[in-house]
Amino acid sequence: MTTNKKQPLNHICLIRLSALGDCCHALAVIENIQRSSPKTKITWVIGKTEHQLFKDIKGVEFIVADKKKPFESFFKIKKELRGRCFDVLLNIHASMSSNLISLAIKAKKKVGFDRDRARDLQNLFCNEYIQPIKNQHVVDGMLEFTKYLNLDSAAKWTPLILEPEEGFARGYIHSNKVTCLISPCSSQRYGDQYNRSWSINNFAKLIKYLISLENLQVIMTGGNSPPEQLYSKELDDLFGNEILNLIGKTSIREMAALIKHSDFIISPDSGPAHIATIMGKPVIGLYAMSNPKRSGPYNSDEWLINKYDQALKVFMDKSPTEVKFGQKIKQPEAMDLIETRDVIEKVERLIKHES
Repeated sequence: MTTNKKQPLNHICLIRLSALGDCCHALAVIENIQRSSPKTKITWVIGKTEHQLFKDIKGVEFIVADKKKPFESFFKIKKELRGRCFDVLLNIHASMSSNLISLAIKAKKKVGFDRDRARDLQNLFCNEYIQPIKNQHVVDGMLEFTKYLNLDSAAKWTPLILEPEEGFARGYIHSNKVTCLISPCSSQRYGDQYNRSWSINNFAKLIKYLISLENLQVIMTGGNSPPEQLYSKELDDLFGNEILNLIGKTSIREMAALIKHSDFIISPDSGPAHIATIMGKPVIGLYAMSNPKRSGPYNSDEWLINKYDQALKVFMDKSPTEVKFGQKIKQPEAMDLIETRDVIEKVERLIKHES
């Protein structure tokens, strides 16, 4: 463990390449630096997909890397940063790709995660480390980097300004209705065998209830992956024009703008849930296969549906104290522990709360 005395910070470089949700978390680090040390220049090494969402943030220089091509990115970044040396490099992405890219960046100090969280041998690529604190939410873990710098470490976000995409979103939002945006599918970065999405049948039951409510609009959003296209077709066949189905029809920025102008979001563990957090929107999160105390949408604890402890017992015969904090449950059937009435109860409470 290393502590850091208050010192002038002229220029900080930060590495967080992906995923979309984790980059949303990392934005809290960026904003704390900007608030606490406004004269400090910030360079963010980020993935090309994620860059699309964050590229208009003021006061941040972006260097785009392709984590799927780490060697190519290494030489690209080494060339771009030739002759530059940062006061501090914050490597808040513990992966071999970011480790390799960090070698292309000159810095007086290279700060990484503590040993327990430094995956892929990250500790070998850094010479300073954040405090080793157990069982933290991912956001709080990232904010340990600003604590290391003796800067503010509040979990606060300023909603992104997305133009012209916000005009696109406003064209779909009915101002006289409550807008519920549903992102039905989890990310597929761990493959089809770890699918954290709630079933089409369950979403169909929920949507049937939602469209029965007076003055409520339902918008579906998502990408073009095969699972998302399957959800899109099935739900289109069931509900047609009773819902606005924009799955596979928006860019990342357009999707984020829709989230910003909606009233609340329903989603499993996914990027859109975390985009909603930085936009200040409540999320009814659907969690059974991953621990929301670690990776759930920050600031939406009141609205979460958390079946993780129950799923641990059913599928692993374990309690939370008997497994590591980040333990994943790999059986997709765990999501069926979330019942439609659980979600409906949260919707009713949230609408009453917001009205």
